[in-house]
Amino acid sequence: MLSSEEKSQLVDALCVTAEAMGTTLSPGAAKMMVDDLARFRVDELVIALRACRHEVTGRLTLAAIMQRVQAADGRPGKDEAWSIALAANDQFDTVVMTEEILLAMSVAEPVLHQGDKVGARMAFISAYERLVCAARQQLKPTDWHVSMGFDPQRRVMAIDQAVLMQRLSPDVAKQTLISLAYVPMTENAQAIAGLITGEPGVPLPEIRDRLRSIRDTMLRQQERPHE
Repeated sequence: MLSSEEKSQLVDALCVTAEAMGTTLSPGAAKMMVDDLARFRVDELVIALRACRHEVTGRLTLAAIMQRVQAADGRPGKDEAWSIALAANDQFDTVVMTEEILLAMSVAEPVLHQGDKVGARMAFISAYERLVCAARQQLKPTDWHVSMGFDPQRRVMAIDQAVLMQRLSPDVAKQTLISLAYVPMTENAQAIAGLITGEPGVPLPEIRDRLRSIRDTMLRQQERPHE
């Protein structure tokens, strides 16, 4: 929330911005706009007003300011979000996505699995825009998650790109890449590896039966030359 002094300064900034855009804004109207803008940070509002001066050709409106403040939160537009969601369907791809993309995709996925890509896109965009609108009203920061794919090279490329696009901090990216190098093997994988290394492992019952069958087959094949 803005302090009383910051609110007073914002009133002046709104009036000056309106004048720079070739219009006028009364102090009373500016104070009403400040009441709606007080939940944002000063730096966000300064950037939004600068963008309005450069981009808006008509009057300075609350909607124009809000649109630019919200666009600066880093959430992708609906078309980019849909593209990210589709990429996440490829199990080999590593994708960096927001919580809103993940939730919207859960709505669209059943339609997509039926082969209706157009319908899935419509369902996704509708859900995504509702989720983003709600998140922005609640002033939720954009939270980026890494969805790991099977291809190791694509993992590194996706994480590096996310850092360049300022979607992941270098520290988070570094820790993510480090964790990839130490993914523990499952019990089944350890047991199968034990066939090679000679070290014991305890597989699940169905895997244990399969390993026993393989071992018995190998033993029978070894005994046949001596028969």
